[in-house]
Amino acid sequence: MKESSIKNEYKKKIKLLHKYNKAYFDENKSLITDQEFDILKKNVLELEKKYSFLKHKNSPSKVLGFKPSKNFKKVKHRVPMLSLNNAFNEKDLLNFEKKIINFLSLSKSEEIEYSAEPKIDGISTSLIYNNGRFIQGLSRGDGKEGEDITENLKTIKDIPKIIKVKNFPTEIDIRGEVFIQNNDFKNISEKFANPRNAASGSLRQKDPKVTSEIPLKFIAYTYGYANNINIDYQSDFLKNLKYWGFKTNQFNSIIKGVHNLALNHKNLEKKRKEINFDIDGIVYKVNNFDLQKRLGFAANAPRWAIAHKFSANNSVSEILNIEIQVGRTGALTPVAKIKPVNIGGVKVSNATLHNEDEILRKDIRVGDTVTVERAGDVIPHVISVDLKKRKKDSQKFVFPKNCPSCGSLTVKDYNETTKKKDAVRRCSSDAYACEKIAIEKIKHFVSKEAFNIDGLGKKIVENFFKIKLIKLPQDVFNLNYEKIKNFEGWGKLSVSNLKYSIDNKKNISLDKFIYSLGIRHIGLENAKLLAKHLKFSDNFFKLSSTKNMSELSNIDGIGEMQVQSLKNFFSNKINLNILVELKKILKIRGVVSINQTSILKNKTFMLTGKLKGISRAEAKSIIEQNSGKIISNVNKKLDYLIIGEKPTMKKINRANELKISVITQSEWLKMLNKTS
Repeated sequence: MKESSIKNEYKKKIKLLHKYNKAYFDENKSLITDQEFDILKKNVLELEKKYSFLKHKNSPSKVLGFKPSKNFKKVKHRVPMLSLNNAFNEKDLLNFEKKIINFLSLSKSEEIEYSAEPKIDGISTSLIYNNGRFIQGLSRGDGKEGEDITENLKTIKDIPKIIKVKNFPTEIDIRGEVFIQNNDFKNISEKFANPRNAASGSLRQKDPKVTSEIPLKFIAYTYGYANNINIDYQSDFLKNLKYWGFKTNQFNSIIKGVHNLALNHKNLEKKRKEINFDIDGIVYKVNNFDLQKRLGFAANAPRWAIAHKFSANNSVSEILNIEIQVGRTGALTPVAKIKPVNIGGVKVSNATLHNEDEILRKDIRVGDTVTVERAGDVIPHVISVDLKKRKKDSQKFVFPKNCPSCGSLTVKDYNETTKKKDAVRRCSSDAYACEKIAIEKIKHFVSKEAFNIDGLGKKIVENFFKIKLIKLPQDVFNLNYEKIKNFEGWGKLSVSNLKYSIDNKKNISLDKFIYSLGIRHIGLENAKLLAKHLKFSDNFFKLSSTKNMSELSNIDGIGEMQVQSLKNFFSNKINLNILVELKKILKIRGVVSINQTSILKNKTFMLTGKLKGISRAEAKSIIEQNSGKIISNVNKKLDYLIIGEKPTMKKINRANELKISVITQSEWLKMLNKTS
């Protein structure tokens, strides 16, 4: 599959995640089930792992939930409420354990002990206790800050208000799930779509008296911030939770071995319908807290935990039409319009068909009766066609050879890695020459993870583009506000708010600016790497020089694919003109080191050979935590080459030639004031 099509598919998933997050957290509407949302998140994270160029501020690896509602006070979590990566089969679990063993540099034969805990389909909540007294309760929110829903949580009988046992920490954030039992939900099912919706709606009532009328339950399973806690294992912590007065899940267990995890998953899934509350999988946590601490976190998910999801839902429907959507990178994505069907409590009317090859492989046609699954894609996908029900006059779907937006020829790029043409067709027009591509690019430019301009949503961008108020990114900052005042639905106040929002975003960080340009294969993480390396916007603008461009390949995490994308971007005259105009308008902030006192500040490192008792990934993580920098090539910018067992002699020789310090693992550890 061509990179641009991969990126387009990825961005669509991100946008849909954002849409459903907003509906659920800000509008109190559940458009998809928790299971489907988690599976979508897994799909996005898998794409990010597979393709390094896929990074996005709204990615579940960066963002949890949605910004707290305006109806409640926002409070920052003392320790972020992180999400979990997902597993769907035994192979995923094997990969999960393999990564743990590799990161910790353990023997392959070593068995990890896990705490296996059923994942309740409810609302994540953090309860803050001070000297045994429940003083504040927060929703997850966006993971960094949540809504203060203390008074509503106080109505839940399962939540202890005062805890007097001796070993209860002086300060602790108890984390758990608020939910409604299935038998209780039957009595209020007319008001809510499903139990999770009921729990969410109840917790977000302005009047606690209304919340008190709903039979909410609470199960505890972990902690965030904690003071004076002396517990070594997750299983012991769960026992303490019960001793402290919290309810825990009766199906919690301690398991060793991936095969046994899979068996437990299979058995619990069979019992699922017998349980009086909804569960959508099992969470596996490395039981040892010391190992958890060493493993740490990758982006917004811990390396030491994963959620093993239960099977997805599907249903049968009929394809009414097949439409072709054109994305920001020019990818043509076919979407089936189907007869509305209920899948997992949600009405579905669209299903993605992915690409031309997928349509040909499954021989999908308009009028076909198909099985639709809501799993990895929030826009569900077609699993199969019931050929027995196919109509006699059915005709094969012919994928357009020309872009439905601008008429340009569509092409399939040749993939140098697979030595095959990609499955996705793309519009061959340049940059902003195609209307649909231009609109999607501008949507990306103003999106939350880029310039984050409030009041300039997708529909408004589309309308402004149609009436030629916006054609290129710089037009966003040169809007004719007097003209906008005369448009239906706009008034002096709304126009004034829009102007304020836009003017307020003329000051932007370098990484977000780079990301906003929508350069292919340059996601938010790659934009951060570039910004950290370039430091100032002038250095970015100078990348039109091939000399400066060649230096980027030395950045750890930036490969040939990203460098080539940057070359393509800077070789386009329209893009260069956009940069010239934006430079006149914007104030782009350079990168400033956050940790000014770290012991490895301004030092660059490279690793070669096998380290003793620690994986290369963990070593890199330690260096970066101490403000050091990892680079990928031995050159004059390298300060230290750290060597382990069986290092690459070519790298050592090159380092010696350049008079770079070649140090052992022990010497590096001494720099960190550690002993080997």
